[in-house]
Amino acid sequence: MKQSPLVWFVLIMLVVAAITALGPAEKTLGANVRVVYLHGAWVWAALFAFVVAGLSGVAGLVTHKDRAHAWSKAFGRTGLFFWITYLPISIWAMQTNWNGLFLAEPRFRLAVIFAISGLLLQLGLALIENPSWTSAGNLLYLLALLGALFNTPNVMHPTSPIFSSDSWRIQIYFAGLVLFTLLAVWQIARWLFQVDRTRLEVHRP
Repeated sequence: MKQSPLVWFVLIMLVVAAITALGPAEKTLGANVRVVYLHGAWVWAALFAFVVAGLSGVAGLVTHKDRAHAWSKAFGRTGLFFWITYLPISIWAMQTNWNGLFLAEPRFRLAVIFAISGLLLQLGLALIENPSWTSAGNLLYLLALLGALFNTPNVMHPTSPIFSSDSWRIQIYFAGLVLFTLLAVWQIARWLFQVDRTRLEVHRP
């Protein structure tokens, strides 16, 4: 029997948890760097979902295909899920590696702002229920987020600490962790897409 995407999501999350727990230690941060690995993979997963939502939105606006709009909606909500759940992981990383919370860090403030604005956006789009508005909203959100990320300075947050590392073992490990996290993104998006399509079929006259 075909497994539900949610079942696959849970199984993949178990793999992600195991990979994170077995991650290589680092000279400065020691075993605490494993939280940083998870934190980084989660951010990349959210950004990937937002990019797909934006590109699907462009496809929907150009082709007027309901399927493209539906994928934009699914990936937009998936990206928001990963973005919001990234916040407690970020706080965890701060606590374990900085021995405290630095909530004024520009990157963290940006994350909170876009979590709140993203939630309000998705709630508004759900009330409108216009696929073109959803696609346009996801595209504008993506552009605003990317613009903010490129223009927000780093204070305590290092720039790409994994890929600037001299350890190829850490880089390969992190790439694998990101890959499994992206598989989790796909399962959530696939589930939301299926739920939305089923709802439309039920209400179709």
